[in-house]
Amino acid sequence: MSSEDTEGARRPVQTEPGVLVHSGADRRLATEHWLLSTLTDRKRQAARREWERNGITALPMGTLMSAVRLPASLVVAATGGRFLSGEVDRMLGEIFEGGPVICDPGGHRYYALVPASVPRTWPDALDDWRAHEVECLGKGYHLCVPRLDITRHDEAYVSYWSVPMPSMATLCTPLRVARLIAAGVHALGAQAGADR
Repeated sequence: MSSEDTEGARRPVQTEPGVLVHSGADRRLATEHWLLSTLTDRKRQAARREWERNGITALPMGTLMSAVRLPASLVVAATGGRFLSGEVDRMLGEIFEGGPVICDPGGHRYYALVPASVPRTWPDALDDWRAHEVECLGKGYHLCVPRLDITRHDEAYVSYWSVPMPSMATLCTPLRVARLIAAGVHALGAQAGADR
């Protein structure tokens, strides 16, 4: 008997009967299918090719999900981090409890993916947020969505998953997004007051 056998280093993981365990590759494939499900078959194939070739494809908003566009200045003020440092990404993951966020480094923006209903159910908040350059992209908008494995800032790609989408239909909770916006607005106001 080897020392590995006696120490249990290679023992199989025991699961409870009836528990189905999905591999990361299975979750990623299911998430890709979910993201592309708003497209026709022909457009779906073109989107897959764009992901492979360019690392990004445009997907329609307002059916499966919408996106709240957040200026980097507001996100950085709310989190206290530095843009593109990785710490903001980590903090967003905590704040949104793993809800997916896309970062557009060139545009200095983040996109929190939220339920498709947000533009209809939060109209007053959205009107208030526009003064702070926050916009909700619903029906009629398209969002450039990176390939699921692009999870770090890389000059080779236009955008990346600041907080990766862990599985299909997992989205940010609108209330958590609203709280981040409120914290960012407050922090920016405090900075402006201190600069006077």
